[in-house]
Amino acid sequence: MKVLVTGSAGHLGEALVRTFREMNHEVVGIDILPTPYTTHTGTITDRTFVQQCMQGVQQVFHTATLHKPHVVTHSPQQFIDTNITGTLNLLQEAVAAGVEAFIFTSTTSVFGDALVPPVGAPAAWITEEVMPVPKNIYGVTKAAAENLCQLYFRNAGLPCLVLRTSRFFPEEDDNRKMRSIYPDTNLKANEFLYRRVEIEDVVSAHLAAAGRARTIGFGSYIISATTPFVQSDLWDLRVQANDVVKRLVPEYIPVYEQRGWKMFPAIDRVYVNEKARKELGWQPKYDFRYLMQHLQTSNELRSSLAVQIGAKGYHTEKFIDGPFPVTEQ
Repeated sequence: MKVLVTGSAGHLGEALVRTFREMNHEVVGIDILPTPYTTHTGTITDRTFVQQCMQGVQQVFHTATLHKPHVVTHSPQQFIDTNITGTLNLLQEAVAAGVEAFIFTSTTSVFGDALVPPVGAPAAWITEEVMPVPKNIYGVTKAAAENLCQLYFRNAGLPCLVLRTSRFFPEEDDNRKMRSIYPDTNLKANEFLYRRVEIEDVVSAHLAAAGRARTIGFGSYIISATTPFVQSDLWDLRVQANDVVKRLVPEYIPVYEQRGWKMFPAIDRVYVNEKARKELGWQPKYDFRYLMQHLQTSNELRSSLAVQIGAKGYHTEKFIDGPFPVTEQ
């Protein structure tokens, strides 16, 4: 099978290219940066370039994007060019080439302000039914690109599935306060309870989506680690998250005590992956309980795939006050 992966120099793009090569697929890797996983160096904003790359392709995995870390360093127009126009070029050429499945990597950031419940309210239960309220140009452009995918399924019959992935980056958190309170691995382990996913599971979600795209047609799915929480936990999570986790996953206590780690006192949202597991047949491996078992015999939180890829960063320059500049914490 011939597949096209955009953003082949990025975390997920490289992970997909590595996986497809192991599966003996013919891979077209597109990125603006030349890497061992990039076969065609260029930009998706150039439709002629996209057309040349699309020849004979059967499945498209569109991971290329400007991310949240670029909000301060790039202009709104650059976000529109890459995230919207680039996606439009890919969709148009995918239709022209008779592509069988188009998998678009979106983000839970499209939910934006819908993720933050008001004071005195329970934690937010985030499913695909929640209406996105983007709060920056990143979220706006990803939501617009999702709508383009739906449009090209509806009007051109291109099977398009949207995967709204939660955090899987290995870089440090951009929140200075959180970095000062929690060791990085501690912070990431906590997040697997409600807002993080391991890149190996993200790859398997993309493969599962490609296998179901022609049957489903169009759909959007939250891709995050399976949470141990249920809706009846939401009130307690806002005020006594530690007690909830102790009740549900008591085996975490000695693991954390051994490392001097701390649980968050409060959790304000929970990403729910039930739809992806049910409709895509996706079987994520890395959840909080699995990681607690794994940490008893290893100090490594990450999958072997994540270790191989390592941290890439989002900018060529270094920043004194964090992994990337932010407008506010």
